[in-house]
Amino acid sequence: MKKELYFGFAIMALILLGLVIAMPAPSEMTDGHLGLLMLSLVVVAIMLGFPTAFTLMGMGVIFTYFAYDGNIQKTLDLMVQSTYKVMTNDVLISVPLFVFMGYLVERANLIEKLFKALHLSMARLPGALGVATLVTCAIFATATGIVGAVVTLMGLLAMPSMLKAGYDTKMAAGAITAGGCLGILIPPSVLLIVYGATAGVSVVQLYAGAFFPGLMLTGLYIAYIMIRAKINPKCAPPLSEEDRKVALSPVLDSLKRTYGSSRAVSALVNGMKGRREGNLTTVQVANQFFIAMLPAIFAAFILGLVYSSLTAPKEAEFDTSGLVTFGSEYQGSSGSSYDFGLAEPESDDDLSAPADAQVTESVAASAIEEPATEEPAAAAEAESTPAPTNFWISLLVVVGVLLYYYARLSFERLEVFKMLLTSFFPLAFLILAVLGSIVFGLATPSEAAAVGAFGGLLLAAGYRQLNFPVLRESVFLTSKTTAMVCWLFVGSSIFSAAFALLGGQELVEQWVLSLGLTPIQFLLLSQVIIFLLGWPLEWTEIIVIFMPIFIPLLPYFDIDPLFFGLLVALNLQTAFLSPPVAMAAFYLKGVSPPGVTLNQIFLGMIPFMFIQIFAMFILYVFPQIGMWLPEVLYR
Repeated sequence: MKKELYFGFAIMALILLGLVIAMPAPSEMTDGHLGLLMLSLVVVAIMLGFPTAFTLMGMGVIFTYFAYDGNIQKTLDLMVQSTYKVMTNDVLISVPLFVFMGYLVERANLIEKLFKALHLSMARLPGALGVATLVTCAIFATATGIVGAVVTLMGLLAMPSMLKAGYDTKMAAGAITAGGCLGILIPPSVLLIVYGATAGVSVVQLYAGAFFPGLMLTGLYIAYIMIRAKINPKCAPPLSEEDRKVALSPVLDSLKRTYGSSRAVSALVNGMKGRREGNLTTVQVANQFFIAMLPAIFAAFILGLVYSSLTAPKEAEFDTSGLVTFGSEYQGSSGSSYDFGLAEPESDDDLSAPADAQVTESVAASAIEEPATEEPAAAAEAESTPAPTNFWISLLVVVGVLLYYYARLSFERLEVFKMLLTSFFPLAFLILAVLGSIVFGLATPSEAAAVGAFGGLLLAAGYRQLNFPVLRESVFLTSKTTAMVCWLFVGSSIFSAAFALLGGQELVEQWVLSLGLTPIQFLLLSQVIIFLLGWPLEWTEIIVIFMPIFIPLLPYFDIDPLFFGLLVALNLQTAFLSPPVAMAAFYLKGVSPPGVTLNQIFLGMIPFMFIQIFAMFILYVFPQIGMWLPEVLYR
């Protein structure tokens, strides 16, 4: 612990030394320099252990008082207005709902079943336990968004299993900590909500943009585990035959003993129409056959929806070339008179209808009597269109995959599929329902979060974990987390207002623009600063303190705040993996076996930190990885 203390005090000393060197003499200090002094003091106070939210509020109020020359009324007015602005932010409504969903899913006890099903289904892959750990962490972290809970639970579940299987301690620790942090990137993520509310970026677009970068980072983690296990099998040995054994249910075990076939589908068909051993009924065998056919039923359902969408009749296009916009011939100027075809009648006593009126009536009569002749043409245009060739190619590919799947489907694989059906698919359906409703515009983030919270209640009830103690604890932890986030926003709003009032933001902008940086150089500078800030600070502090400083600079370099937010979300993965405030390491250390040291955990996290940096490089070189989906859906 002494090393960590020395490291923290060294960083604080460097901050204070840099402040003394950079600051001018007291007689030459301006309000902008006071803003920079406030920023430095906030960072030092947070590193000393003061609560972040109240440190921001306290420093903001004190320095606002100096900026207003001791006017307490204006200071209090600014504090109240900043707080009210946070209270009226509708985006923050989704925070407690998503957090509540996460705590309920965590208490549904799905993670053990999910991990077992995944590592059995991936038994033939190199580094199967490590891959299963990463996939489990990614799914569970996405469903909960709570890094500490995921790392702690996976530390209790996966760490002993991997160490027992002969895995290298550093690799096991790195896989658990890196996988647990994916929840702050893959939506629905609280980090993206906080960034969107701070930077004024649409949370919906952030969710759409972060989807593929999150999958990319997960894929890079898995590729690293598999490649390293292939090169050096000693660090990630394959599963033994004993660990690969799957206990069959009574129905499947009876059918296997009766027919002695490794093909489950043929045995199930014979079991429904032929002999059965024991007390098996046709209904029991039919239930197993229905479960086996679920992939084919799902594929047929999806292909049917696609086919109906592709072949749906198109609406007839109407020719509007002959229509004239009302008032299109109206031309005027300030001094002209307008003639709309309405003239005062003659003053004589001739009351007969004018010739123009008679012509108009005859034209109207002929228009009424003229039969409609264009309806058949419109009906012909509304005929259904044939499906394109790509659809039939996709259909053949899906049929081929299903035939191969069912030809290889053994009783053991069917049992693993049933395990996935009760652990993986409920979580996947909940995540896709929440994300799909947000991304496709069916619901706002707050509405989708409410759906997710209700889904979490259903999951907990379905697994018989919903009781009053669980509900009470989930509500209490949700209230605690939400209060922390909202107080952080209040403190950030007051701090940002004071920083702008003192002219600190203007001073920073002048300094950055005076460097003559290109957009690439500015992105590199900003991401390096955020990466270094991740060592002493957590992601919440980085977002609420430093994003209001970076965001106003983006228009000068023509950088999209959405793209910048995706880079920041990738970068902030390091806030949980970089010492000395690597909270994921401390979460894991608290539940690890006695032989696992903190240094081993830190060493295991370093390769994954380099993978995160490589992922940022890929995202910068190919920005469409994050920008394609928002552009297709919303622009």
